[in-house]
Amino acid sequence: MELKLARSENDAKPKKIDLKKLTEMVEKNNSLILYFDRENSHKDLLSLQDHFEKEGKSFYMREVKFGLSASEYMYEVHIL
Repeated sequence: MELKLARSENDAKPKKIDLKKLTEMVEKNNSLILYFDRENSHKDLLSLQDHFEKEGKSFYMREVKFGLSASEYMYEVHIL
């Protein structure tokens, strides 16, 4: 599974990260806060939640709006 990280610029393309890399980052740091792009499907993020909860981690996700437009949001994910 590949997910897109949040863009640093509004007109930039989002960078991709795979599940293996995310798992390595969580194991190394024991907790992680990431921001994912709005182009990710909600279904993929729920699959990510299932994966980490099966490993015994706590998972918190929310939408963060950064503008007035309905398309100006990203997903904030905490994995503990």
